[in-house]
Amino acid sequence: MCAATCLGVLAFLPAAAADKPVVGVLQPRAVPFSPELLQRLHVPAGFEISVFAQGLGNVRWLQVAANGDVYASRRAQGEVTLLRDTDGDGVADVQRAVARIPLAHGLLLHQGTLYIASDRALYRAAVQPDGTLAAPQQLLDDLPPGGNHPRRTLGIGPDGWLYLSVGSTCNNCAEADPESATLLRLRPDGTQREIFVHGLRNTMGFAWHPATGQLYGFDHGSDMRGDDQPPEELNAIAQGKHYGWPWCLGARVPDPLQSQNPPGATKPAFCPSTEAPAATYTAHAAPIGFVFYTGTQFPKEYRGDGFVAMRGSWNRSKPSGYRVLRVRFGADGRPTGMEDFVTGWLMDGAPPTQFGRIAGLAVATDGALLIAEDQNGIVYRVRHTGH
Repeated sequence: MCAATCLGVLAFLPAAAADKPVVGVLQPRAVPFSPELLQRLHVPAGFEISVFAQGLGNVRWLQVAANGDVYASRRAQGEVTLLRDTDGDGVADVQRAVARIPLAHGLLLHQGTLYIASDRALYRAAVQPDGTLAAPQQLLDDLPPGGNHPRRTLGIGPDGWLYLSVGSTCNNCAEADPESATLLRLRPDGTQREIFVHGLRNTMGFAWHPATGQLYGFDHGSDMRGDDQPPEELNAIAQGKHYGWPWCLGARVPDPLQSQNPPGATKPAFCPSTEAPAATYTAHAAPIGFVFYTGTQFPKEYRGDGFVAMRGSWNRSKPSGYRVLRVRFGADGRPTGMEDFVTGWLMDGAPPTQFGRIAGLAVATDGALLIAEDQNGIVYRVRHTGH
């Protein structure tokens, strides 16, 4: 069930097609971070939120090493930064650049190696005993052009393969490159690259359920379809499936604004053959990072649940997103609902303002949840106090 703090949740409801676009455009005004604004952030009872690191500019993706070190990509700065809390007070007192790669974004730590994805390339670098990185080795340099969605992300599956998300180049078009709007799979050495699934417009946050091993990912719906269409999708991702984009919206509904048909089919014939979402959320909230909670610090009922960072909309007359959601999963490993976990970055007013566009998430070694915010360059830390 969704908590009373939920706003605009459409979870588990089918998407209704719009007859025509009703385009709302409202970009809340950005304001700088301040300690006073930190007090506006709301977390559930028994939790507290603090600043783990700041002054990081365009901080996007996070990876946590077994020793507690945190690696953060800073895309606009073209840098990977090591964050280290040496005295255990919950604040990083070391910030050190460990790699310089233009447009560095997706990060993955695996067997002592940090993988780094930029718009067109994939690198790997060995982690040194002091936490720095050896010189990065380029594995790929021919990923599809980024277009509208150039921020690549990475994961390692239970099968030992590397997964790489490639967003669409456009809002809603038939892609020329078959690797666009897909999830790719390849060996950790960069070989045997293949398309794992099609029809994902921009699935940046994806992760495997810790108990079932099922892959889940949050996909962005197309813009310019009105305030409430299409919903953001949480998909159960399986090899060889098609997830609908660019011809279908939400629960396999043909997109009335898409003028093209799928190759060799019509939209009404094709859409029922695609995969329906496992759950949906308010349109245009812009899901970014997604992780399953694998720590032990939070109460037991959080274990196996997910967290998703909703970056925040622009294509809506009333803003959506600007929050971290908890995604509840049942004993069978399937999603059962969503509820607010951290809110407050969006502030009411005329026009509304915001002090946070959130991106990557990670679970720290002590079980705290880390949240990257790339507008003001903050990494937040949420911990359970037990009170």
